Amino acid sequence: MHILQPLHLPEALDAAAEAPDAVPLAGGTDLMVEINFDMRRPEAIMDLTRVGELAAWSRDNGSIRLGAGVTYSAVIAELAAELPGLAIASRTVGSPQIRNRGTVGGNLGTASPAGDALPVLLALDAHVEVASNAGTRMLTLDEFIVGPKKNALRPGELITAVEIPAARGPQQFSKIGTRNAMVIAVASFAVALDALTRRVGTGIGSAGPRPLRATEAESFLAEHLIDNNLWDSRDPIGEASLRRFGELAGRAASPIDDVRGTAAYRRHAVSVMAGRTLSWAWDEYRRGPL
Repeated sequence: MHILQPLHLPEALDAAAEAPDAVPLAGGTDLMVEINFDMRRPEAIMDLTRVGELAAWSRDNGSIRLGAGVTYSAVIAELAAELPGLAIASRTVGSPQIRNRGTVGGNLGTASPAGDALPVLLALDAHVEVASNAGTRMLTLDEFIVGPKKNALRPGELITAVEIPAARGPQQFSKIGTRNAMVIAVASFAVALDALTRRVGTGIGSAGPRPLRATEAESFLAEHLIDNNLWDSRDPIGEASLRRFGELAGRAASPIDDVRGTAAYRRHAVSVMAGRTLSWAWDEYRRGPL
């Protein structure tokens, strides 16, 4: 097995152009498991952990540019205010050792339906930046993740960053699994409320072939909040509307039966988590200020 170890992004892009079949390694929390269990045996690996540009983040005009090599631990420690939903999701990832190694870019590259960061990124309308020696492309999450563990990277391209709008309202994330910690999600749900644009964003994880939006639930809630002047009054949403939001979110799921749970259980779980996360988010908004 040939190991490539670029030190800077231009060097990494050159290496990707020369060896397009080399498998990128960021934190290695997924790739090394596959190698150790002999599920995958790539001829070449590109170790990106020394590329400093990928491990940096910056603020730009109301958005966060998150380098693909930023770890979950860094998101928790440094970006909980700007990206609260992603920080909440990051806290649910594995153990402290995994959070110290695992990266948001790696989660994107793996493109697993159970990826913990992905529902939040979808709810926030994040864009994935991919680059090669031919140039840079910006893709929505729907454009980037094309199927279970399949992404839209072209030969010679690397994930370089994620552009994420900074929070302008409360965000929440929830997941369930076979135990309380260090577990792959059986189902997950993210909700993001934008108090400035009065937008509602959602993301469903591990209950479809890729992360899904609950668009009917978003439209229902957006209309309910505006029609009842709740953004300004900050009055309770109401139990009936919370239940309806959950029902519509569960309807948007497209789960399957597998060893971790049935399709019916996943759909019900999404419905329950949607109502709960919205309740948490709205309670936070009512406490203000935002």
